[in-house]
Amino acid sequence: MSLVSGLELWQWRLAAGKAAVEADISLEEVDWLLQEVAGLEALALRLESFKERSQIELQLPLPELSQLWERRLQERLPVQYLTGVTHWRHFALTVAPAVLIPRPETECLIDLALEAVHNSPTPQLDFGHWADLGTGSGAIALGLAEVLTNASIYAVDCSPSALAIAQQNAQRLGYSQRIQFYQGSWWEPLKALQGTFRGMVANPPYIPSNLLPKLQPEVVNHEPHLALDGGNDGLDCIRKLITTSVDYLQPGGIWLIEMMAGQAAAVVELLHQQGSYSQIQIFPDLAGIDRFALAYRNNWV
Repeated sequence: MSLVSGLELWQWRLAAGKAAVEADISLEEVDWLLQEVAGLEALALRLESFKERSQIELQLPLPELSQLWERRLQERLPVQYLTGVTHWRHFALTVAPAVLIPRPETECLIDLALEAVHNSPTPQLDFGHWADLGTGSGAIALGLAEVLTNASIYAVDCSPSALAIAQQNAQRLGYSQRIQFYQGSWWEPLKALQGTFRGMVANPPYIPSNLLPKLQPEVVNHEPHLALDGGNDGLDCIRKLITTSVDYLQPGGIWLIEMMAGQAAAVVELLHQQGSYSQIQIFPDLAGIDRFALAYRNNWV
């Protein structure tokens, strides 16, 4: 811990904000960083009332904070990786370059899963086994564990580094007894549990390979391509999940994924072609873009 005066920190904020504007980075990121390292509230930052404080406790010395911000500017390193934390739903999640930074729109998956349970004629879908495939930081698994209090959550990822972070998050947030973690590709580690799952939620890679180099440098240079690259048309992993989930979901079980803007029609067609899904629905994200696909496993086997 390190102590600085409010005036010093105010001056640092001014300089950091000027550099952010010059680098075409949102000013909000400066305040987000200060909330994390100085514990300042958004209102205190907006009113600049912290300037009057004689001492403010920082998690690291001011020169190190400046070095962090310089990395944000020069390397385009996401601010969440700088601090090692991101806020998602009610959770403060540990994140690192081994995992995708959970986006606000992905929070909708949890609400959609809960709504799908309540709207289904199949009883007690909120009990039993649920899977988060490609768990990354563990965000979706944690969200499911929070709202489906009677379910056992199975979180799968092919990356050992990602699983280590997800397990750390579950442990720190008190969900390690509710979530079991498995390393492997999609359903493969759960083969012994075929036909027993009430629901499956996934945010799979869905960016077409040729679009990856065109993404923001924060994404393409720092976030794991394994979690982004969906093959030539972006649908490789989604096809796999449509095909394989039939063997793992119970009749009436929920199939729910996030996808890229513009993929909805193709995903609906793939689900229809597979022939084992019904009540196929598309839902928009916070910006009104078709982002989520929901279907139920047919009631016949």
